[in-house]
Amino acid sequence: MVVQFKVFKKAAPNGKLTIYLGRRDFVDHVSSVDPVDGVLVVDPSYLNNRRVFGQLVCSFRYGREEDEMMGLSFQKDLYLASEQIYPPKNDDCTKLQERLIKKLGANAYPFTFKMPEQAPPSVTIQPAQEDEGRPCGVEYYIKVYVGENEEDRSHKRSTVQLNIRRIQFAPSRAGRQPCTIVRKDFMLSPGELELEVTLDKQLYYHNEKIAINIMVRNHSNKTVKKIKSAVQQSVDVCLFSGGQYRSTVASVETQEGCPVSPGSALQKVLYLTPTLSSNMDRRGIALDGHLKNIHTNLASSTLLANPESRDMFGMIISYTVKVKLYLGAMGGEVTAELPFVLMHPKPDLRRMMRADSQAQVEAFRSDSVNQSVDMD
Repeated sequence: MVVQFKVFKKAAPNGKLTIYLGRRDFVDHVSSVDPVDGVLVVDPSYLNNRRVFGQLVCSFRYGREEDEMMGLSFQKDLYLASEQIYPPKNDDCTKLQERLIKKLGANAYPFTFKMPEQAPPSVTIQPAQEDEGRPCGVEYYIKVYVGENEEDRSHKRSTVQLNIRRIQFAPSRAGRQPCTIVRKDFMLSPGELELEVTLDKQLYYHNEKIAINIMVRNHSNKTVKKIKSAVQQSVDVCLFSGGQYRSTVASVETQEGCPVSPGSALQKVLYLTPTLSSNMDRRGIALDGHLKNIHTNLASSTLLANPESRDMFGMIISYTVKVKLYLGAMGGEVTAELPFVLMHPKPDLRRMMRADSQAQVEAFRSDSVNQSVDMD
């Protein structure tokens, strides 16, 4: 049986440098981060005693490219790691690198970059349809270039640049079931209105339905006219103080069971499913970092080992369910909020590693490496 193993490949415009990666998604495990490992193939006759250097770069764009003028830039590039790839200084190889080198020949050299633990996950802010240029957000890329030394200016014709993603998966254990009770009394009015909101769990996966359990106990003389529930995405841009904004990514409004008159109660369950497909035209929604030909979704919640240790060039994503009772023009509103976590499930890494290892063995034995060329 022939098993194909996909390898991502990107070449310099002059074809003299080519990098190969076994994957473009690297997992942030909160306490550690996967190293970025790949292989470089060079044409020694082109180098003419020059060297080849590689860099791991985090690019943070916090403003629109078309608004840049008179030298003003809304982008900051952070060089997280740098090393000399050729001539090689390190012969340590992962299994994937060993097999790629064996397959690609004598002019193949390994490279490995270590990501800092506190660097932010990849995030893209969805632009409007009329916006031009690169979208705001946090992205990562590998840059490989030819030069006399590490500070030498790179030339486009002999430079390779390939985007990658830093991603997080849901924790293996979910937190406590979210629940809150809000009580409101009214001036010159006896009694109070009680709103209890409970979610069926704390952790949800993308495209999963959220059940919002609502209990209204009306001990006041006010009347509940309608109920509205929404899922709100919060984006905290750490570079700016007060740089937090919210977007509603799913909502429902109902008058079923209303009015809730004085002395009565209402128990109700509302369902919401926050998805990218229902927010495709909404500018400013945060998405998981986007790569060419790779499907994306609403941005996952950001997990931090220490909430106080935030990278200033990151974007912290969180979600809340907001329930609002409308009491009419004179009565005002009663609002309750509950935070929850929205992420992708953690894959079975042991099973994936066994499958990938076997696939690599079969692929290299059968000469059937599927080289996927990316041009972004």
